[in-house]
Amino acid sequence: MKTSAGLLLFRYTDDGLEVLLGHMGGPFFAHRDAGAWSVPKGEYVAGEEPAWDAARREFQEELGLPPPDGEAVPLGEVRQTGGKVVTAWAIEADLDPAAVVPGTFRMEWPPKSGQVREFPELDRVEWFALDRARTVIVKAQSTFLDRLAQHSP
Repeated sequence: MKTSAGLLLFRYTDDGLEVLLGHMGGPFFAHRDAGAWSVPKGEYVAGEEPAWDAARREFQEELGLPPPDGEAVPLGEVRQTGGKVVTAWAIEADLDPAAVVPGTFRMEWPPKSGQVREFPELDRVEWFALDRARTVIVKAQSTFLDRLAQHSP
């Protein structure tokens, strides 16, 4: 079973609660919006290290910025359609999406071409109001939004 851990940043604005999501990079998600946004996260091997440490490490790898300090709100786990189990925490913090320097990955593209290309892990990062976030986030991860909303004042 694959496991991932991530950090969901949130902030309060005059318009209410907002969350920071990343649009998954690479050719498979290039022209998709719904279901193509995610909590900044990454895989770790069970027993490799505590999931919290993995969440902080993966935040830095995905966004190229250190994870913010603050009170971590545990959002628990969800199982995505493909079977991956994602554990997330929320932290209240502000971040300028323009400051993000995403990590990259390499893959053969186009398929069976023999050409290996490099793609950003996240090709853009944006703040979303919860209602809008629910329309674009990976379906299983919408549970994290619900849990955050229950925690918020």
